[in-house]
Amino acid sequence: MGRCAPNPAVGCVIVRQGRIVGRGWTAQGGRPHAETQALQQAGAASRGATVYVSLEPCAHHGATPPCADALIRAGVARVVAPFADNDARVAGRGFEMLRAAGIEVVTDVMADEAGYDLAGFLMRNEQGRPWVTLKLATSLDGRIATATGQSQWITGPEARRFVHGLRGRHDAVMVGAGTARADDPTLTVRDLGLRHQPVRIVVSRRLDLPLMSNLARSANAVPLWLCHGTDVDPAIAQAWRGIGARLIACDVVSGQVSPGSVLRALGAEGLTRVLCEGGGTLAASLLAAGLVDELIGLTAGLAIGSEGLSGIGALGLARLDQAGRFRLVELRKVGGDVMHRWRCA
Repeated sequence: MGRCAPNPAVGCVIVRQGRIVGRGWTAQGGRPHAETQALQQAGAASRGATVYVSLEPCAHHGATPPCADALIRAGVARVVAPFADNDARVAGRGFEMLRAAGIEVVTDVMADEAGYDLAGFLMRNEQGRPWVTLKLATSLDGRIATATGQSQWITGPEARRFVHGLRGRHDAVMVGAGTARADDPTLTVRDLGLRHQPVRIVVSRRLDLPLMSNLARSANAVPLWLCHGTDVDPAIAQAWRGIGARLIACDVVSGQVSPGSVLRALGAEGLTRVLCEGGGTLAASLLAAGLVDELIGLTAGLAIGSEGLSGIGALGLARLDQAGRFRLVELRKVGGDVMHRWRCA
């Protein structure tokens, strides 16, 4: 996850006579595919084996031949998968090829689990946008900073390490302009030994961001995409391009960059999973538009008070039934903090 977009992150295990003879998973950059790597590891032991794969084997010729063909050539006896690939180039044709070759195909196995793991890939195919995870690290009273803007650190080191893991499992990390200005973040994955870095995204209507920031200084080393409005000063735009940033023009609605336009643009660029780390205005715009698929809260044991900065900006709700409802799927202790994970109901 986070390393193979726009391809799905697929896993494959090959079993013969009760013994695992091959394993594979989608490589960084999307190729080789999981089945190809597992077959290579299994070698001749693939003949007559059962293949467990977390998505229908591909049936189209792209940069590599179809995985369905590779499975047929290897002489496997059975393929077990959760569901058909919703990519229009596949959409059941991989299963048809396998059955036509006399291979038993079993589906609807662990479909919910696989559906969650592949949610970003499936959503991009169906809706043209990536899966969005909103992360909120707050005090007990939902604040992300004091009135003076101090936010480092509300949560403890274990929670911050958890967030770095989240970044590593997403294609991109996204923040609003206010957070970029106030926190001067790098938005990279650190202290986990990962070489791959997610794309850093800042949503800023007018690109009013400091050109001497950590993001700017590292734009040539780690991808930095700036989603902006159509009324940007050309000189400012050229300055950001000159230091290595990629600029993506998006629609402006009611004075703000449209979150729907941003996500459609990111989907068109091949992203499947985006982690939003705030701030409050961006979080509110995503929630108001119904574009948050998963919400992960990290709550620390301190109160900041009403003068502090809220984790979520104004939503303009008059009634509770106007608020989007999320379903709790996980709750656990992370160091001295509490992690709670919610999905769109």
